[in-house]
Amino acid sequence: MAENNWTRFTIKADFNTDARTIYQAWTTPEGLESWFLRKANFYAIAGRLREPHESISKEDVYEWYWHGFDDSAMEKGEVLEVNSIDFLKFTFSGGSIVSISLESRNGLTILELTQENIPQENDPLKNLLVQCQVGWTFYLANLKSIVEGGIDLRNKRLDIGSNFK
Repeated sequence: MAENNWTRFTIKADFNTDARTIYQAWTTPEGLESWFLRKANFYAIAGRLREPHESISKEDVYEWYWHGFDDSAMEKGEVLEVNSIDFLKFTFSGGSIVSISLESRNGLTILELTQENIPQENDPLKNLLVQCQVGWTFYLANLKSIVEGGIDLRNKRLDIGSNFK
């Protein structure tokens, strides 16, 4: 019997749209803000802030701001890899690494998200694997809702707070 691995997880989601639409939702500031973040700032190597519609590049650094939180709840990281077609890798919370890959199958775009190098935590309330897996599941459902013509499921009110992050 295999031992549980609390340092990585993979989740999949399918989208009834083309891969380019999903890829741009992950690789432009305005794309990420449409389903995931309140504000996504990406900075090129020279320190220039990328335009909202501009695609990100390898070695860009980012600052992400969440709905339901003030600016003190910011995530910083770096784009490790991007191929402009179907793959993206970036650093994330706790020094972990997130990889996004896309493929077209049976008329759908299949997204596979893997988060790895998740630090182990003795306190179950601080378990980053569980928190991130729940968070990504919600946000992928929100991305599906938005691109398939549904509603934005995020709580955008600071006075209520958020269950994520």
